[in-house]
Amino acid sequence: MSSRTERKKKKPTWLKVLLSIIVILIFAAGAYAYMVYHSLTSAVETMHSPLDREKSDKRTEQVSLKQAQPFSVLLLGVDQRKNDRGRSDSIIVMAVNPNTNSVKMLSIPRDTRTEIVGKGTVDKINHAYAFGGAKMSLDTIEKFLDIPIDYYVQVNMEGFKDIVDAVGGVTVQNDLDFSYEGSHFPKGELTLKGERALRYSRMRHEDPRGDFGRQQRQRQIIQGVIHEGASLSSLTNYSDIFSALGNNVKTNLTFNEMVTIQSKYRDAGNSIEQIPVNAKGTMIDRISYQLVSDEEKARLHQVLAEQLELKK
Repeated sequence: MSSRTERKKKKPTWLKVLLSIIVILIFAAGAYAYMVYHSLTSAVETMHSPLDREKSDKRTEQVSLKQAQPFSVLLLGVDQRKNDRGRSDSIIVMAVNPNTNSVKMLSIPRDTRTEIVGKGTVDKINHAYAFGGAKMSLDTIEKFLDIPIDYYVQVNMEGFKDIVDAVGGVTVQNDLDFSYEGSHFPKGELTLKGERALRYSRMRHEDPRGDFGRQQRQRQIIQGVIHEGASLSSLTNYSDIFSALGNNVKTNLTFNEMVTIQSKYRDAGNSIEQIPVNAKGTMIDRISYQLVSDEEKARLHQVLAEQLELKK
């Protein structure tokens, strides 16, 4: 048999092997994608926690994500420990507008003195969660800002260390040298794993900015988790990530709504503006509060109402 004939026989043999490898890879990728999808949907089902309200009382019609209408979401960072509902130590309102491709983010000081809707008292705004969970927090903040709050996302900061560990740690830029609960955090770029990340996000009393400084560090940790979770290297650890999310995050967003937001609102995340809150510290009955004037509340309402394109 000539060498030319042998080459002709070998060619289809190697072609078959190559095609077989490609088919195996395709099916393996399909199985992997299915496992990721199944794990994700299971986590979202665990996270899903609807509130006893169909829509905000401050909307005549429910916001439509499919029509890409501006919407608002309340982010609650809850310091929830065993056998304790806890308080919402981080309160962030985000107004998302796909028409301007922008997000306006407002951090409300936890000690802000206001009416607690549904409780009939005036207290620190973060006590609303301790009294009535996410719903009372949402109702209270709606009245405080006089805007509709369409969705909420609640993160258990105690369990947040599991999420940080699941994505392999986060990198932050620390602008304050401090120590807290036995850990030292020098200025500069820091890579933090779960327990240290939790301590980094909790310190308040040594920070001259007080609660504002803590809120900034909590935002750094959350943004770091989002960044790491979106990277390709995290795909191999998807099971741990989704499990940690399912155990420590609650939201009234459904899986389909999350998919719609990713599809129609993705570019809005490229422009995030922090809205400062001008508050004055004071003592009332030997309790420390942050007071926000009526004029300041009116200013905050105007900024957010324009971002949400609310009708006057």
